[in-house]
Amino acid sequence: MSRVMEKKYEGQGYDLHIIPSNKYKTNTIAVKFKAPLERDSITKRALLPYVLQQATEQYPTARSFRTALDELYGAVLSVDASKKGEHHVMTFRMEVANDDFLSNQTDLLKKGMKMMEEIIFHPKVENGGLEESVIDREKQTLTQKIRSLKDDKMSYANTRLLDEMCEDEAYRFHVHGYEEDLSSITSTSLYEYYQYMLNKDKMDIYILGQFDEAEVESIVQESFTRKDALPNAKVQSGKQQGPEEPKEIVEKQNVQQGKLHLGYRTSIQFGDDDYYALQVFNGLFGGFPSSKLFMNVREKHSLAYYAASRFESHKGLLLVFSGIDPNDYNQAKDIIMKQMDAMKQGEFEEEEVAETRSLIVNQLLETMDNQHGLIEVLYHQVISGAFINPDQMIEEVKKVTKEDVLRVAEKIQLDTTYFLTKQEGGDHHE
Repeated sequence: MSRVMEKKYEGQGYDLHIIPSNKYKTNTIAVKFKAPLERDSITKRALLPYVLQQATEQYPTARSFRTALDELYGAVLSVDASKKGEHHVMTFRMEVANDDFLSNQTDLLKKGMKMMEEIIFHPKVENGGLEESVIDREKQTLTQKIRSLKDDKMSYANTRLLDEMCEDEAYRFHVHGYEEDLSSITSTSLYEYYQYMLNKDKMDIYILGQFDEAEVESIVQESFTRKDALPNAKVQSGKQQGPEEPKEIVEKQNVQQGKLHLGYRTSIQFGDDDYYALQVFNGLFGGFPSSKLFMNVREKHSLAYYAASRFESHKGLLLVFSGIDPNDYNQAKDIIMKQMDAMKQGEFEEEEVAETRSLIVNQLLETMDNQHGLIEVLYHQVISGAFINPDQMIEEVKKVTKEDVLRVAEKIQLDTTYFLTKQEGGDHHE
């Protein structure tokens, strides 16, 4: 296993993370902007990166913009918006070919970084605002995305579970924003928010690949310095106590398949000592095809079309998803709860713990084989403030014992059950 080396430099208004590696044929630039999750800004933040990647001062049309990327030997640009604990993160990524694999030396990384500077710091501005036609187009795209997530009942049920479970917490805000906000966002208001974001967000720059480190440091200093930046204060920890009595929410729609989703509080986040044991707990409980949820709820009792669990690394939540026949609510919920009880009672073998550890390590190695995946793994440290090298993470997973998993199991408490069911019928109680 090749060791991951990350060198961090604090600049004026940014943190630079240099990750030297000769493993890839491309070099990756990723610029991340982090801010507290807030209802007032979330829709603007969901829209903004997609607007910024359309037109700049130097490349004012879609055609000139695409030509510029093509001239970088087909550099690939991507943007996205995500939710990490109580933070909202906007990411701008560019992948450029490594000069060593080209016949002529072209300074591609330098040119790519300059183009990234252009996209982030020099958007096309008209009449004191961002380009209206681009905003209108991106509003339509975002509207379609929001509606398609509502139509995808698994996504919808997960969103509704978090709405209810985190009703007094910033984590409930929808990562793609809210359709009802879009009509009030203007070219001027989005530009004003963009300027605010440039001054207030924490900016982290990742450069991964094969390059001259001193040169990269110099280009970043020249291109990404923010003299007046005053990043927002750190947000409070994502950990929250659950209710004294678990909540139960039943919603009826015109659906054929019921969605039974359960939300648990773990009080464990990335950076905590028990985080690695929580990973193993989740693997045994519902994270893999060999887990209790899959084997018992789906395979043995045929009560679910799917049944799985995942955990939120920066929020201390464990979430269970299952698709069931609406008439099987009580039976399916009972069997899911029994799997949790079995975990708490230690009804699993050391061999299963060992197998799950291996699956998690392999999953992590696979993620880190991909440049974007490796950067995301490293960015966990920025979100949590806990600086743990990925190689160290792997070693910690390998140390997890059955006793560690049992200790974690004791901390896990049911918070909310959410059931989306058909209009008529279903054996749930109300």
